[in-house]
Amino acid sequence: MQNRSLGLLSMAFIAAAMAFGQASAPAAKKKTANWTPPKTAWGDPDLQGTWTGDDSYGVPFQRPENFGNRKFLTDEELAERAKEVDLLSSSIEAGVRPNAGYWARQKGVDAAAVPANWVEYARKTSRQTSLVVDPPDGRIPPLTAEARSKAAAAAALRGRRPESWEDLTMYDRCITRGVTGSIYPAIYGNGTQIVQSPGLIAIRNEMIHETRIVPLDGRPHAPANLRTYMGDSRGHWEGNTLVVETTNFIGGRVSAGAGSPPYSEDLRLVERFTRTNDKSIQYEVTISDPKTYTAPWTVAFLITYEPGYRIFEYACHEGNYAMPNRLSAARAEEKAEAEDPAKK
Repeated sequence: MQNRSLGLLSMAFIAAAMAFGQASAPAAKKKTANWTPPKTAWGDPDLQGTWTGDDSYGVPFQRPENFGNRKFLTDEELAERAKEVDLLSSSIEAGVRPNAGYWARQKGVDAAAVPANWVEYARKTSRQTSLVVDPPDGRIPPLTAEARSKAAAAAALRGRRPESWEDLTMYDRCITRGVTGSIYPAIYGNGTQIVQSPGLIAIRNEMIHETRIVPLDGRPHAPANLRTYMGDSRGHWEGNTLVVETTNFIGGRVSAGAGSPPYSEDLRLVERFTRTNDKSIQYEVTISDPKTYTAPWTVAFLITYEPGYRIFEYACHEGNYAMPNRLSAARAEEKAEAEDPAKK
């Protein structure tokens, strides 16, 4: 696979990445025998490098119901998925965009009408039956009554002509995809760079140009009135696992999961980064939002090292003609209807 995001490098790497190899993709928790996790010069587990979720691209976000509580594909099912991934990759290499049938099967994966050369592709594929791993059925828990009402209102807005930029999503407006949306496998831009120093970790996401500075010194979260779309993160080590708790979100605009309504200001994320071998990190995030979901739920997948993978600037605004075009088209339609009511 290769990174196909557009733009220039947004910053020089501030720390050299560890030298790794290409990742394998069987069961998510598998570890290399007799492998010792590396340490930084100051003794913390070393997670540094640039990683990608591309090998989980194409795994359904929620588990298809026919798999029940089964988390992994059989060898035969994996072979079938590998054939589809290989066909998809070959099509993209040839400059042919995946067909609508492919997108329809990927529940929760972005299906934007983008050029073929933008789309990430994989030569390997994950054995996971879904990215959601808990509850056991791999399905997002039911929404609360409040969230169902908000979801219905949002659905009604999606089908109407936009009245202003505020009717468009935060992603459409090149603002953010939030913490989870910035690391979930998407159509392209799946890079995550981790840089460490004593007492701090920087987590940099390619889409959309997000960087979190995570203190590890036990300091409390920022005051409750200080909120951002990426929240306020604090981290600590549990053995070789980096645990990052994020709170203090601005609610109401960004979703924590594909197809879910925007999360509330009570959202709490707990992420876990565990180095499993020289080539991969097991990533896991538990979403807790009692105003939106009736129970917490967890997403997990591998992020892997690929030689030569670099994060490029996500120059969203510079080429974002979609937003002004959609708004100007809406105004043109309104003008035409005012001049000729029969066009309504």
